Amino acid sequence: MQSTRTLKDRIFLVIKGLAMGAANKVPGVSGGVVAFVAGFYEEFIYSLQKVNRKAFLLLINGRYKSFYNYINGKFLSLLFFGMVVSYFSVSKVLDYFIENYELYVWSLFFGMILGSIYYINKEFDDWNRSTLITLLIGILVGVSISFLDPATENDNLLFVFFCGIVSVSGMTLPGFSGSFILILLGNYVLLLVDSVNALYDTIYNILGGDFSFINDPLRIRMLKVLAVFTLGSITGLVTFSHILSYILKRHKSKTIATIIGFIIGSLGVVWPWKQTIYKTTKDGNYILDSLGQRIIENYERYMPELNTETALAVLYIIMGILVVLGLEWYGQKTRRIKT
Repeated sequence: MQSTRTLKDRIFLVIKGLAMGAANKVPGVSGGVVAFVAGFYEEFIYSLQKVNRKAFLLLINGRYKSFYNYINGKFLSLLFFGMVVSYFSVSKVLDYFIENYELYVWSLFFGMILGSIYYINKEFDDWNRSTLITLLIGILVGVSISFLDPATENDNLLFVFFCGIVSVSGMTLPGFSGSFILILLGNYVLLLVDSVNALYDTIYNILGGDFSFINDPLRIRMLKVLAVFTLGSITGLVTFSHILSYILKRHKSKTIATIIGFIIGSLGVVWPWKQTIYKTTKDGNYILDSLGQRIIENYERYMPELNTETALAVLYIIMGILVVLGLEWYGQKTRRIKT
């Protein structure tokens, strides 16, 4: 999977990482879809699959350059750099737009997923009885997950580690939203809002020479939670990549058909016309997290009325489709130039 990349290729790889990071944070949207449509999904999985016993032996023996080349380090480092930057920049901007223009943001994502389904299906030409069955299974699983009721928040470190393992499904399985899975597990706000903000505030304090956070038990607890969640995510990422690499090599057509099913099933989560349901007490008061934000419980979907707002939302859906088709056109143009 190693290849010579120009400066332009590297910049675009960082941008793809930014897109994956932002997509992973949005409930209902899968970063894996970005990888699939942008054409680097298989390289991503096979590169992660290289994080194995041989890689650790190279690392332990001090053969750092061999380790870096073996795991396709240039590719992974640029991609993950984009994801990390995204969590502290793009995803925060995205949070603002979801808060203030929720319908249009969901409409854009809905259109992008529709475009992704078209793109992946167009590239896939191995439809038969077995792939159609796996497609239906993928759709049923995706739809079923979208209508599950969330659990309550749980900061037990063992459970947080498990959340980390499960949450990376959105990166390795297109159509599975890791963020939405975290909502179902009750820990979306804890792991992707509170703990990330705690890290952001801690970095800001350290740069300003303020170390008073050491005496703040809540801050220290959040940093521990984030560290365990990150460790779980890395574990899940490597584990899932080995499993998927094995499956892709032996059952590629069925795997892709199932992934298409997952993506179709995820449309229920990204349906633009929905009302966010927040957790409340018996008295009807909102339950707030440690930062005073309302905690999402689920979504109540409804059919839109025919008005100007709906028409504008439809335009955003079309725009989302065109974005994916534009990426497809750019990818084909790039491949023609390289060949």
